[in-house]
Amino acid sequence: MHKDLEEYSGKLPLKLLQEIEEICPAGKIKKVVKKVYDEYVIAQIDAGEAVGLIGAESIGEPGTQMTLNTFHYAGVAEMNVTMGLPRIIEILDGRKSISTPQMEIFLNSPYNKGEGIRELAMQIKETKLNELVLEYGLNIIDMKIELKLNAPKMKELELTASSVVKAIEKALANEAQIKNEGDMLTFKLKEKDDSKGLNALYRLKEKSKELYVKGIKGVSQVLPVKRKDEFIIITAGSNLKKLFELDFVDTTRTTTNDVHEISEVLGIEAARQAIIDEVFKVIETQGLNVDIRHIMLVADTMTVSGEIKGITRYGVVSEKASVLARASFETPIKHVINAALKGEVDYLNSVVENVMLNQTVPVGTGLPGLVSKKSNEKSVEKVNE
Repeated sequence: MHKDLEEYSGKLPLKLLQEIEEICPAGKIKKVVKKVYDEYVIAQIDAGEAVGLIGAESIGEPGTQMTLNTFHYAGVAEMNVTMGLPRIIEILDGRKSISTPQMEIFLNSPYNKGEGIRELAMQIKETKLNELVLEYGLNIIDMKIELKLNAPKMKELELTASSVVKAIEKALANEAQIKNEGDMLTFKLKEKDDSKGLNALYRLKEKSKELYVKGIKGVSQVLPVKRKDEFIIITAGSNLKKLFELDFVDTTRTTTNDVHEISEVLGIEAARQAIIDEVFKVIETQGLNVDIRHIMLVADTMTVSGEIKGITRYGVVSEKASVLARASFETPIKHVINAALKGEVDYLNSVVENVMLNQTVPVGTGLPGLVSKKSNEKSVEKVNE
């Protein structure tokens, strides 16, 4: 590190110091680093600033102007993405099942130039038996189901009748016997109960339609698109763990909009960044402007415990140390009774509880206490004499 930068080590973030060293000519480093330090000190927040309140207002106020809409990808059925206020609520509530899970899959070279991208997309998409069958038939006399396979579709997906049979046998091993003759498949029930036979046969037929044959489970639609100078694949449905097992996928950039899935596969730090990115993306799409530091504060609050907790009474609010703060949010009687049973003490360290008790709030000018020196009683008496 340059000698003029060393004296600011610990005063400025390491990343800033590295950027100055990379960009600045050696003769101007001293002047630039001093200017950066002055700006950095001004940019720091004052002690006692109510950052939570400012963050909430900054996100909440533009949030009221958001539209309640979904974005639809043209030409692909069931390819919708939740946007606007519903998406913000979904993220900040920390919901485990989101309405429109989606992945953006970046590809390694040469596939990112568009080479064989349609075939790759079909490898990723989950294929169910229903998509491979031209027609179903119920043979009531022999109590069996007859299926006619779609040969062109099978060829397109690089499937053979034997591979389809193998996938079906894995799922229906205990329920039916499967036979294959050319393009025809027959299912015969293993249990012979005439009273329930027809119902059981019909249930088996309906169940067989949803059987998994090929691809990544959960990915219902795929859409290759060109973004800038490379091709990527957008999916409806998400399964990051299985996707990362494919060698043509660029695992360093591929992501999902399911924050909980990111937390499980890549860890809590990645989930924190995903919360920031997803919220910022929604706000930006709506043409609104919120400082990213407010979003970062919310993301930090949600992930500080090492797992994702929503801004709800069951998540972040339930962990507040103050009984009165928890009671002010929802279900006050429950919180007060539970605190009384445990013998909890509220030290009134935060904003909400002091507002409730009509006391000075310990933020801003209310943060410092007034300390006065007590005079000696004897010296006071001498003055009086």
